[in-house]
Amino acid sequence: MLKCRVRPFLPAFASVVLLMAADSSWKTKPTAQWTEEDAAQVLTKSPWSRQVIAGVARRESEDELRDGGKMGQPTGVGYDNVDPEGSGPKLPSSATAAIFTGSNVRSARSLVQSMKLRLRWESALPVRIAELKSREIEPPTLEGEGYRIAVYGIPNGDFTGDPKKLGDPLKEEAVLRREGKKDVRPYRVEVFHRTDGAAVVYLFPLSAEITRQDGHLEFEAHIGRIVVAQTFNLEEMQFQGKLEL
Repeated sequence: MLKCRVRPFLPAFASVVLLMAADSSWKTKPTAQWTEEDAAQVLTKSPWSRQVIAGVARRESEDELRDGGKMGQPTGVGYDNVDPEGSGPKLPSSATAAIFTGSNVRSARSLVQSMKLRLRWESALPVRIAELKSREIEPPTLEGEGYRIAVYGIPNGDFTGDPKKLGDPLKEEAVLRREGKKDVRPYRVEVFHRTDGAAVVYLFPLSAEITRQDGHLEFEAHIGRIVVAQTFNLEEMQFQGKLEL
């Protein structure tokens, strides 16, 4: 009876072990031996790079806009093409009728939605090495020293102009949080157009002195109607014996 139970378990267990080894191959190699596949893992699925599900706040109704002293829907970074015509949840006509009644008749795309974005610590040493190894197009960079976090995949739109001017309104809409410590705001934000969507890059001051003892670190940013929130386990972000952010 025992042998019968063990035999089918072994192949599955071996598969899990092999998968774990493949996923962490970059951890056990000197960086000079990293392959492009290793680099891709660091850039797409590692403690420094996460795909996140961002929330998209609903569009305000015309009445709500007027009450707030606004005329028409806002435009710009985090607004343009966030919910293009034809997007939004596909609801049966009976459900639509139940939700949108009377003066609140609006399209289903005005409901709360979500989108996939990528969040990456551009200032972390393993990320910088991986970008060189993968021959990735030079990522957005900001002048100055600090913790650099980039949010990739924001829909491109008609917003144009200097990256810093586009980013300035977003400085007060982002924060790093740690338990028992003061919130940290970015001192510089820039917005870059890319073929795969705009990238918003945040530069937080080194004076925040983030340490391994902080345990966990939460990043939150509002980009127009887009809300990004992700918690990082600092214990997992050790590289070559030190915390890399």
